[in-house]
Amino acid sequence: MIHNRILILGASGFVGNALYRELDSYFDVYGTYCTQDGLYLDNQVFFKYNAETDSLLKLLDEIKPRYIISTFSSEMEAAMRSHAELISYCELLPMSRILFASSAEVFDARKKFPSYEYDKPLSETNWGRANIALEKLLLEQLPLQTTIFRLPEILGINAPSIMQLRQAIKHNAAFEVYPKRIISVTTAEKIAQQLHYIINKDLIDIFHLASTDVVHHDDIFREIAVRIGDKLPVFKKVFSSNEDEYQAILPKENSLPEAYRITVAEVIESSTLHDEIITLKK
Repeated sequence: MIHNRILILGASGFVGNALYRELDSYFDVYGTYCTQDGLYLDNQVFFKYNAETDSLLKLLDEIKPRYIISTFSSEMEAAMRSHAELISYCELLPMSRILFASSAEVFDARKKFPSYEYDKPLSETNWGRANIALEKLLLEQLPLQTTIFRLPEILGINAPSIMQLRQAIKHNAAFEVYPKRIISVTTAEKIAQQLHYIINKDLIDIFHLASTDVVHHDDIFREIAVRIGDKLPVFKKVFSSNEDEYQAILPKENSLPEAYRITVAEVIESSTLHDEIITLKK
């Protein structure tokens, strides 16, 4: 018997953790971690999993999840093997689903325009090509049980890049920005809400879980820096081109309902809200 259980591969990561917090009150949720033994060793719903050395099949057989959300990263060979194991598990259970976290990097060789759900992926980086290969494997082998959700730059209060920005402000250190790069953005919390909706509606397709508008990379980090600090970090401008280049994915064919969309302005708000509250208290 297959239950409405969810297994989040990479639940200890930034996005995986947001998914766990969002879904845990509504579903029977389990997760994997790789290295944080101190945090998760005695946790009954988190299982240690290293894609380089472990097989997933035993874990899948033990938990018997209906939904498997793949948000972990590993070496390419291990990732292909892990997802092949997911496919062999799900092939026997037609009601099961794989939700795979891909990224805007699958389009990093397409720079003249934003990319939409059904545009052909084209990448010049190892990370982008790896995601393309995994998307292709899942969509070819399990087209009726696979959801691909591609993610843009992820910001928000606790996002790694925002934490790095805070440190750069605090220590008057360098922070790299790309003035010619146009991006879309989101927050981990919004991704979690969107995935919750997709699971509830049992949607199977390709989704771009990104803001409905775009922004220059340097503009958004300057705006956030102005809001969260009394001073600015040393913005180190990095130019890969003299022309504007898009590294932006946008929702178009599979746009979610209004309540599940997000804008650049809302992402900036989410990345600075805590600081504004503290300032008001002062």
